Amino acid sequence: MSTAELLAVIPLGLAIGLTLGALGGGGSILAVPVLVHLLGQGPVAATTSSLIIVGITSVLSLPAHHRAGRVRLGQGLTFGLLGVLGAVAGSAASRAVEPDVLMTAFAVLMTVVAVLMLRRGARPEPDLGPHEPILTLNPVTCACPRLLKLVVAASLVGLLTGFLGVGGGFVVVPALVMVIGFPMPVAVGTSLLVIAVNSATSLVARFQHGAGELDWPLILGFAAAAVVGSLLGSRVADRIPAQRLSKAFAVLVLGVAALTAAQALPGLLA
Repeated sequence: MSTAELLAVIPLGLAIGLTLGALGGGGSILAVPVLVHLLGQGPVAATTSSLIIVGITSVLSLPAHHRAGRVRLGQGLTFGLLGVLGAVAGSAASRAVEPDVLMTAFAVLMTVVAVLMLRRGARPEPDLGPHEPILTLNPVTCACPRLLKLVVAASLVGLLTGFLGVGGGFVVVPALVMVIGFPMPVAVGTSLLVIAVNSATSLVARFQHGAGELDWPLILGFAAAAVVGSLLGSRVADRIPAQRLSKAFAVLVLGVAALTAAQALPGLLA
């Protein structure tokens, strides 16, 4: 890794880790464009590298959130495992898509996420109150509409993880709040576990069929900076209102989406 790359990787890794630790998502959405546009990786290698970086960061960030009581291990593992088939299908589909199509899809996804975050940040977070369990065996009960929502949300997250090389936290957090009824801080912490499971599943599928030329020194340096940033982010999550963080992140994502679309659309339309 060159000195110029090192100087770029440290602040960018810190920023991406900070976002992941504070908001429980968004790391990959920023990591992939950075790897492509600033560090010169191809889309396939960039999305694979992003899965490695975000997966490592999520795993090493979990203990801090767990100590603070913000991780529900059982529910997080269940959500992650429900998305396995989607992740495998998404990884297979990504190999059949042209790079410009892949990056354009990223730009559209980032724009949608940013708009949703801005709309959500414009109003107070609702108090959803406690939820009953979705499924119990003794006695046998099933909140089937919520169970269906959970399966659909988990499958969608897995599909996004495999296809676009994203951890899916920006979908996981709202799903954990609305479907399972987690408080926002618990959803943020638990999403890191889901991201780790989805990233690992997608990486297994990608390495079986080709993951691109990977720059391991760059990946590990990026991951190290991101881990430090995520640990700082877990502290930020306790001190700064989530609405303010969400708005700032949404504006940043819109800027990255515009840059990505400007670079990908000419090739797509040619």
